[in-house]
Amino acid sequence: MPHRGILETASRQFERHFGRPHTAAAYAPGRIEVLGNHTDYNEGFVLSAAIDAGTVFLAAPSAGTECRVLAGDVLEEARFDVKVPRADAATPWANYVKGVVAGLGARNRFERGFDGLLLGNIPLGAGLSSSAALEMAAALALCSLYGLPVDRMALARVGQKAEHSYAGVKCGLLDQISSMFGRKDHLVMTDFRSLTVEALPLGDDVCFLMCNTHVKHKLVESAYNERREACEAAAAGFAAALRRPVNALRDVSAAEFDRHAGALDPVVAKRAAHVIGENERVQAGRRRLESGDLLEFGKLMFASHESSRVKFENSCKELDVLVDAARETHGVMGARLSGGGFGGSVVALVHPREAAAIGHALSAAFHKAVGRPCDVRTVAPSDGAAVLK
Repeated sequence: MPHRGILETASRQFERHFGRPHTAAAYAPGRIEVLGNHTDYNEGFVLSAAIDAGTVFLAAPSAGTECRVLAGDVLEEARFDVKVPRADAATPWANYVKGVVAGLGARNRFERGFDGLLLGNIPLGAGLSSSAALEMAAALALCSLYGLPVDRMALARVGQKAEHSYAGVKCGLLDQISSMFGRKDHLVMTDFRSLTVEALPLGDDVCFLMCNTHVKHKLVESAYNERREACEAAAAGFAAALRRPVNALRDVSAAEFDRHAGALDPVVAKRAAHVIGENERVQAGRRRLESGDLLEFGKLMFASHESSRVKFENSCKELDVLVDAARETHGVMGARLSGGGFGGSVVALVHPREAAAIGHALSAAFHKAVGRPCDVRTVAPSDGAAVLK
């Protein structure tokens, strides 16, 4: 179980710091995005997976309304009132927890605060959504602590709102849904209009390599928000041209794009082309999975990265070096950036028996091109978030 080691460490830290054991605990995994880049907030489709790394959140009730939350990795504590969880630039990591408390408190009146501790093993800045893992672990643990009903999709929305209101990132629901609805040895197929979620078998003889570049560019949040605004502008432009409802880019076909893209700002048109193409690739990817054609599925991953690089411009030199190396490495079926982009990680589709040799080759190619190593590890699609008994 991926959470066992960090749960034991977190339990000891909790008792040392707060002087008593925790009474509620939950675990939530990070995620990889396999196909469908920036399609979630465009009401499109995504194939993703929860991974075998994540975050635990432990909690126990406090006597008053004060909340104390400890980040177990850096031993930094944040304090706030459970009734007024205001964002604070001094401890930005705690804002995700405060956002969850605010979301849960919108429908429930909390009369008592809590002591909490978070600890995870997701590499920060790797594009594996450590923030969503924290949000979902905190949400489940606090539901357990306060005796609240668990609606997984509603809690995913609580996490999304925490990102919007407390972290300033206008993300979609991809990260939270992937963390909540993951399933071992399966990919998560999400329709972000109907919010229907399916688990698609990936197969036994396949896994992913996660290659962490350790790059996190400045202003990544503002760049993400700019991409979203461009997509919204494109949808509005197509609605005017097509004279029918276009709620999001999901409503625009490739043929309609070809006919009307010329009326858009060129940059806005490029962003739209990426999203429309990604939705088609996800649907094609599902068909490839169902037929067991992993080689063709991998080609869609390579095509997805190229679209991200050229049309959405959310890649970077380091990510491109890894994907180019993956194209030339025997045994790699597909590779692409994972997550919002502008740094982070590349995911590569490989057979487990070849993972070690491929990982060594990709790391060596990265070191030769960039002058420093990258971290490479095998990632297994895993079960989603859970309350820990």
